[in-house]
Amino acid sequence: MHVLLGPLILFAAVMSLTPGPNVIMVTASAANFGFRRTIPQMIGITLGFGILVIAAGLGLASLFHAEPQLQTALKYGGGAYLLYLAWCILRAKGGVGTGAAPPIGFLRALLLQPLNPKGWVFAFGAIAAYATANGDALWETLVIAGVNATACLCSVLIWAGFGTGIGRFLGRPWARTVFNAVMAGLLVLSLVPVFWAG
Repeated sequence: MHVLLGPLILFAAVMSLTPGPNVIMVTASAANFGFRRTIPQMIGITLGFGILVIAAGLGLASLFHAEPQLQTALKYGGGAYLLYLAWCILRAKGGVGTGAAPPIGFLRALLLQPLNPKGWVFAFGAIAAYATANGDALWETLVIAGVNATACLCSVLIWAGFGTGIGRFLGRPWARTVFNAVMAGLLVLSLVPVFWAG
């Protein structure tokens, strides 16, 4: 396993930093509500994703293989929820004291992870590529989950920083509306490969 640690870190960094539902939501939240108010969302995403990788490593893949309807239901349920979140981003007014709905908090971000199609692809890919045939399955799963959760945290921190910077330029209502429409559209677009692939 230690031989694969470098490639695992590189894999986790690349997968975490590329845009997907979590990155888009964190960027939009930080742009609309600021970095500090987005911290609970970032912690929920990180913890939820770590748990998702552990679940994938400890046998959820075999359950999906035995019951493919469960995976299909999760995929479509997750897609529907992400579409709802895109709608929320589109309608976000942002700022403090605007009467807008609060940003996605810790619990919602945590519970969103099993509904994130990119998260499942990421988790199963990491387990399949970096767990060894003769290794300690629990230990290797925990290492893989830890590396991926750390990369996820770094990614959401970076993207929230970008969102905060972008938010400074969104003082005009039309600019915020355009930004939110683009972020909502990107969230919807991030679902296309998941459903296109079957």
